[in-house]
This record gives sequence, structure tokens and C-alpha cells, in this order.
Amino acid sequence: MRHRLAPDREALHGRFDPSLPPALVVDDGDVVVGSCLDSGWHASEQAPQALATGELLPWPQHDPVLDPGHALTGPVAVRGARPGDVLEVRVLDVRPGAWALTGAGSRETFADRAAGVDELPREVLVWQLDDARTRAVDQFGDAVAVRAFPGLVGTCPAVPPGAGPRSTVPPRRTGGNLDCRELVAGSALFLPVEVPGALLSFGDGHAAQGDGEVAGVALECPLEVLELQLLLHRGDGDDDVDERGRAPWALPGGRPWATTPAGAVVFGTGTSLDEAAADALGGVVDLLCARHALSRQRALALASAAVDLRVTQVVNGGVHGVHAVLPPGRLEIAG
Repeated sequence: MRHRLAPDREALHGRFDPSLPPALVVDDGDVVVGSCLDSGWHASEQAPQALATGELLPWPQHDPVLDPGHALTGPVAVRGARPGDVLEVRVLDVRPGAWALTGAGSRETFADRAAGVDELPREVLVWQLDDARTRAVDQFGDAVAVRAFPGLVGTCPAVPPGAGPRSTVPPRRTGGNLDCRELVAGSALFLPVEVPGALLSFGDGHAAQGDGEVAGVALECPLEVLELQLLLHRGDGDDDVDERGRAPWALPGGRPWATTPAGAVVFGTGTSLDEAAADALGGVVDLLCARHALSRQRALALASAAVDLRVTQVVNGGVHGVHAVLPPGRLEIAG
């Protein structure tokens, strides 16, 4: 079944909170066709004058105290999902809106300090996308190719009693603000379920981004369409096993991973790039061992020959990201 979900007061939020009522309840295998504001809570429709000056109109009902994080659509509950399950989120279509923003300067962030712009005034680039949504041009005439994806897709993390809602900024084992440029249409993201119903939220549209998201923001844009299919895999079941009896979606360690046009992607996080790289590397060794019954030594040796470690982002609240990529066709394992 197909469902539509618009970014209205009932579906917009800026926090992960298991007490939030779902904006939509779906069944295993259903498709959600959603729309999203940009991460900064601007109105989707902007007048030409606002785009020309960079003074974009905010979404009028935003309460920054209640919802301090990214503008997210959802949450979407999957009927019957329970902790220990895995939610497969297939990205069927991503269509960005007509404009995007990027900025740098004046912020006490890792990236601004590294580039020496933390004490300089903030400069904002306002991009306008062509009608086909293939090219973005800023006010200076700089142009980039559009390669749109949602920066944030995550199930709700479990929250201890009395701890309060969780921030949308750092990526987690349940996904969230991964900011991985490989999660384009044609990808499938596998997310652990920690709360009943899974409570999936999504948003933070990016019209384009390089690995690292080095300015702290990508081409931040609304998403006119984000089409997702949700498939539920039981944590204690034997559904969807392959010809050798292995569950192709199960990854040890309860971590997010994905299949993408670029290959299999395993996400790692840490307070430093060293920690994030170690996390991603451990995850891809887990993946190779689980899929091919390899020793860890053999898996690591093969990873050294075939796996790329890439910086996902260095900007999300002190939690850095590294993703390990195994491109299609690069590795053939005997047996």
C-alpha cells in the first residue's frame, strides 16, 4: 500500500522521542511518499526576492524550544515492529526542491576552525536548481551537479526513563543524521529497531554533498518527494534467508549499514576519525564474516585489498563518521 505524508504540524518534529505519536502507521512492505522541509525549518516555497537576498522565510509554526533539531517528517510506525528487529528502508525516489543553502564561517566547529574561518563573518550561498533538478547555481554563478539524498533517516533510539528526548544531530546505531552521500535512490538502509513500532523519521535533504560535509552543511534543501519502502525483518526469525540459510540483512553488532549503487556501505562513528574508522572497519569485517563464513583474519586481509574507508562527515556534534565501502565486483570470494 502507498501512503502520503506531508510536512505539516502533525508530522514535523525536531527531536527523537519515543513518546511522540506516530504521524502514520504502515504495514511491512508499504511505501511512504513523503515531503520534507530543509533542515533549518524554512518554508518550502520561497519568493524570488527571498532567494536573491538569502533572507528565507521560516516555517511559521516551528517551536525551537520544543523542536531544536533538524526539521524531520514522521515518525512513521511500522505495525508489529519490536526491539531487536531490523527495518529495511529502501530509497525509491528522491526529488529535491527548487532551492538550497550552504554556508561557512563564524561557527566554533571542527571544520570552521580547520579552515580558519571560525572568526570570520558567515557567508551564505543560495542555490537555485533548474527545472529538471540536475544542476544548482548560486548567486555568484558557481554550479554543481545535483545528486540528491536524505541526510537523516533513522529509527527512534531507546530513551531511558526520565532522560528526555534525544538530539537529531549526532548519528547513532539507529541511523539518524548519517549524512552519507551514497544514500541516493536505489539504496537500502538497514536500521536496528529499539522501540515498538520503530518510529522512523526522515529529512535533512541534500541536493549535493562531498564526503565529509566539510562546511558543516551540504546544499541544504527541501525534498519535494522522498519515496521509501519499509520492510521489517524479525530479529528472532528465519525469514528472508538466502540459499545457504543466512539472513542477508542481519549484521552483527546492531549497527546501520546499507546497500547502495556504490556498493555495500557499513557506517562507523566515534569522537575522533580514528575511532570512527575503527568502528567502520570492525563492521565491514563483521559483514564479510557473516556473509561468507570467513575467519576475521581472512576478512581483514580481503578488506585491505577491496574496501575503501571514506570520511562520511566531521561536523555532527563531535561525533565523526567514517563509512567502509565494498564496491560491486571488486571482490570475488571462493565458495
